Amino acid sequence: MAPELAVDLQRGCEALGLDIAAERRELMLRYLALLSRWNRVYNLTAVRDERQMVIRHLLDSLAIAPYVCGERLLDVGSGAGLPGIPLAILFPDREFLLLDSSGKKTRFLFQVKTALGLANMSVRRARAETFVAGKPFDAVLSRAFAPLGEMLAACRHLLAPGGCFLAMVGAYPGDELQALAEGTLTTVVHPLRVPGLDEQRHLVVLRTPGDAP
Repeated sequence: MAPELAVDLQRGCEALGLDIAAERRELMLRYLALLSRWNRVYNLTAVRDERQMVIRHLLDSLAIAPYVCGERLLDVGSGAGLPGIPLAILFPDREFLLLDSSGKKTRFLFQVKTALGLANMSVRRARAETFVAGKPFDAVLSRAFAPLGEMLAACRHLLAPGGCFLAMVGAYPGDELQALAEGTLTTVVHPLRVPGLDEQRHLVVLRTPGDAP
């Protein structure tokens, strides 16, 4: 890939306060190259410009890194692997399962796993509401997967006691938060600053009352 992409990624990581080893950044760029190649045929993402992919896909996903918790994580509705693949590369000692109902998308995710040798990442093709996990997850991640209420309804059976939902959204979802059943969840919303992106980004953290922060 073009040398400027490596510079963009390095500078973006520094702006996020993330000290990511060069070999990890190289894996992220290899993932982006695969995404760009597959996208020409399978239309996995509306973002076509590779420098915009660095911002809107890699840095956008990495912006939630300080809030990622637990050892076993589910990326629901993973699509092209976001935020699961960048986070799996960043956190090689944590286990990530990427879930999507689309065959073409899960085929791409398997290809990335194989090509990049991501032993801590697994892929399943299924709908979240019918997926049965052998073991529940410490955290359920989503990026523009569904409105918050629908995400909770589809995924709550997949979350371990004491776990949390990490939902990546654009604008502050005030109406969606108001619509959630009062008293069933504690909510923290973190505004995110994605280097190079002049758009709103927020991370909604949802926990059942009494769970550890």
